[in-house]
Amino acid sequence: MLEASNNNELPVIPGKRYFTIGEVSELCGVKPHVLRYWEQEFTQLKPVKRRGNRRYYQRHDVLLIREIRGLLYEQGFTIGGARHQLENEGKPEQNKQRKQLIQELLLELEELHAMLA
Repeated sequence: MLEASNNNELPVIPGKRYFTIGEVSELCGVKPHVLRYWEQEFTQLKPVKRRGNRRYYQRHDVLLIREIRGLLYEQGFTIGGARHQLENEGKPEQNKQRKQLIQELLLELEELHAMLA
């Protein structure tokens, strides 16, 4: 889910149940206003909101934010591209079909190459 390179530069996630937006900001290296914006852009990111509309993030939210950060900042995805990547990551059947299609195309290309050689 999260690349090893990202793990080394970010702090270890403490064994707490809930984190405030300030804590998540420090744990993920992202400013609080960016976290609020990402909530609007990524439907998977839904922190618990309590009294006074305060956000409380759980461990899986922090991991997701780190993954989003990696896609956007390290891998250069756009918001739309990162959203698409996250949506497709959770669909193993689609990934299986893609791999099968790629293998079929490779075989077909090898056959064409053999005919031309």
